[in-house]
Amino acid sequence: MQQEYDLVIVGGGLAGNCLALALKDTGLRMAIVEANTREQLYDSSAGDRALALAAGTVMMLNELNIWQGISHAATPIKQIHISDQGHFGKTRLSAQKEGVEALGYVISARDIETYVADRVVDAGIELISPARVVGLMSGDNAVCVSLKQGNDSLNISASLLVGADGGLSSVRQLLDITRQTTEYGQTALVTTVKSTLPHKNTAFERFTASGPLALLPIAKNQCAVVWTRTTEDANALMLGSDADFLAELQQCFGFKLGALSLTAPRRAFPLSLIRADKMVTGRAVIIGNAVHQLHPVAGQGFNLGLRDVVSLSGVLAKRHEQGKDMGDADFLNDYALSRKKDHDLTIGFTDAVVKIFSNEWLALALARNIGLALLDHIPAAKTLLTRHAMGLVGQ
Repeated sequence: MQQEYDLVIVGGGLAGNCLALALKDTGLRMAIVEANTREQLYDSSAGDRALALAAGTVMMLNELNIWQGISHAATPIKQIHISDQGHFGKTRLSAQKEGVEALGYVISARDIETYVADRVVDAGIELISPARVVGLMSGDNAVCVSLKQGNDSLNISASLLVGADGGLSSVRQLLDITRQTTEYGQTALVTTVKSTLPHKNTAFERFTASGPLALLPIAKNQCAVVWTRTTEDANALMLGSDADFLAELQQCFGFKLGALSLTAPRRAFPLSLIRADKMVTGRAVIIGNAVHQLHPVAGQGFNLGLRDVVSLSGVLAKRHEQGKDMGDADFLNDYALSRKKDHDLTIGFTDAVVKIFSNEWLALALARNIGLALLDHIPAAKTLLTRHAMGLVGQ
C-alpha cells in the first residue's frame, strides 16, 4: 500500500467520494480513509433520509457525471406549496413560471451514496477501510496521519488532508477546531407515507408552532416526511403507536393529499445548527457536514456541502496542474474565504426560517403571514425565494 499521497480524504460518504470523483482524472495520488465498511454504510438508518437536491446541485452532479446514473431514482419537484398552520398566509413556487424543468429533485440518500461509492471503486481510487484516524500532525511539507485498522497501526502522509467525515468529524476534533452550536430544542421525525390523492410532483412545506412539516414527492402517491417537533413532542410521538402517530400527522398536514398511511418505519434525528469556527488549520481543510450542519427546514445541507466539494476540487486541480503546493497556508485560506459568503447566506437564511416560523408570538405570526400572502403576488420576491430553494443564491 502506498504510504505517501498528494491528497488524503477522510470520510467515504457523499462529500468525500464526490471530491475524489471530481479529481480522479487529475493524476493526483489520492486515498480515502473511511471508518465503516460498505455494508455498515449501506445498512445505516441515515440512508433512509430523503435528500432534496436543488436545481443548482443537479447541475453540479451532472458536471461530475453522477446525475446520469441516479436521475432514474429521483423524483422532480415541479411545485412547492408553503403554508402556515392555522393562519391565512401561503405561497406557491412553480417550475413552469420560472422557466425551468424542475425546482429540484428528491432522492433517497442510500441511492446516491451507493452509486457514488460504486463509481469510486470503478475509478480505482484507493480506499483504506475500515480505518480510524487517531492522530494528525502538520509539518512544513506534509501532514502525517496515524490510522488504526483493527489491531494494526498505519502511518501515512500527504500534502493535504481533507476532513469530509460528517458532523461528528474526528478530523475537526483532532485539529482542535472549535464550533458554535445552536440548539433548537427540536427533533426531526422521518418516515414515508402513501396518499389517496396524487401529489402532482408538489413539495409541501407547512410551518407549525412546534416546527416545520415537509412532504416531499418520491414516487407515485408517496411522499417522504420530514416532520420537526419539539424534542418532548417527538419523544412522545415515537413512543406512541403507528396509528397515533399517523392521526397526529394527518391533523397537522390536513387533507390536501387525502388520507395518509405509513409505508416506512419512523426515525428520529435531534436538530441543531453547528458551524465550525474555521475551515482550515495547518495542511488540513474540513468541508461538508464537518464544517456546517443545518436544520433540514430548507433542505440545503447536502447542497451547501456539494458546493464546498466542487469549489475545492476546482482550485485543487488547478493548483496541481501548476505544480504548486496544495497545502500552502495562503492558498487554503483563500479557499476558505471564497466559501464564506455562500456559508453565511445559506446558514443565515435557514436559521432565520427556523426562528421565524417556529414561533407563535402574535405579532410575528401576523407579519410572516402577511409576508407569505404578499409574496404570492410579487413576482420578483417570489423569484428570489425560488432561487434560494434552487440553491442559486450567492452563486
